[in-house]
Amino acid sequence: MIRAYKFLMRPTVGQAIALGEMLRDHCSLYNGALQERRDAYRHSSKTSVKYGMQSGQLKEIRAFDPERQGRWSFSSQQATLRRLDKAFSAFFRRVKAGDTPGYPRFRGVNWFDTVEFPKDGDGCRWNSTPHDPVTRVRFQGVGHVKVNQHRVVVGKVKTVSVKREGRKWFVVLTAEQAPPEPLPATGSVVGVDMGIANFLADSNGGFVPNPRHGRAAAAKLEAAQQALSRFPRRKAKDRTANHQRAVEKVAGLHGKVRRQRLDHAHKTALGLVREHEFIAHEDLKIRNMSKAPAPKPDPDKPGGFLPNGAAAKAGLNRSIADAGWGVFLTILHAKAESAGREVIAVDPRNTSRECPECGHTAKQNRTTQDKFHCVACGHTAHADTVGAVNVLRAGLVRRDANPA
Repeated sequence: MIRAYKFLMRPTVGQAIALGEMLRDHCSLYNGALQERRDAYRHSSKTSVKYGMQSGQLKEIRAFDPERQGRWSFSSQQATLRRLDKAFSAFFRRVKAGDTPGYPRFRGVNWFDTVEFPKDGDGCRWNSTPHDPVTRVRFQGVGHVKVNQHRVVVGKVKTVSVKREGRKWFVVLTAEQAPPEPLPATGSVVGVDMGIANFLADSNGGFVPNPRHGRAAAAKLEAAQQALSRFPRRKAKDRTANHQRAVEKVAGLHGKVRRQRLDHAHKTALGLVREHEFIAHEDLKIRNMSKAPAPKPDPDKPGGFLPNGAAAKAGLNRSIADAGWGVFLTILHAKAESAGREVIAVDPRNTSRECPECGHTAKQNRTTQDKFHCVACGHTAHADTVGAVNVLRAGLVRRDANPA
């Protein structure tokens, strides 16, 4: 299996400048390759430029501009061109599927934060000084950079990436490892129901409170964004010191909220994986759930519109985004795979309206956000717990119908 590691780097001032130049030059290569593809299509719609053609031009590009392109790793530049090729592949896939295409866009220097080295030892070297007590990673054109390695890297390092987050620099490794030993059997099964009032409710009657990290930081973030709005929009190189500090303040607050969500998701998922052998959850279509409501034209007033609940839906969408369900479910599946646990997603329809005692399904069964009262048999319970019980039952049925 492949596992990723992310470590903070501590470059010197000169190394930080060189790392910034590496990102800038790879961004220039990406934009130049994108422009070539656009020009080829505009000249003739039947003409297309592929990765192989652009990769074949790298040798000439490096010879023509040795100061900006010739100093960096050839393999990392190929990875940047492959990144553009993947963006176009995704674009054409969305076109065929009838989705919003989203044509690949040019990247600004501040929006190009990662450079990948496809192979350890080709343009980079992890732990380049093994006899030195300080871990270092070497990058072509930059040198040996100190790394704050807070845990041991297990397995063979396959790829190495440089990532910039604000003023901090990170190295991201992927290592190939043997499958880990599964956790001891517990014989426990559980269903989980995702929500807003509570982040998670399980079929055993337990609840995980919703921390609402975004809402907690909303006041500070609003003040920081208002301070930033007082500055005219400028390119990074033209910003004043106060403008740059305002930008970094907003980015820092967003980064803190993101890290808090990740920490909460990791801890919650780890608790579930350690306690239960089988976990069932709702197969949520989060993107569809957070769409804005369609406008309602007023038939009596041409050009006018009827109320469509957009303001209330906007608040719900913010709460859904703040909960971070998608991140949590991704982490849950990854941890379960490593621990030898089974996770199944089930259809969420009517899970909170079906009575777990008599099976009667009706909208009237859920009287409020948190109360369930069956109109047929009188069974009462917390609505989220009822949803989790029904999710577990559906998951067990699906598991028994499709044995491994």
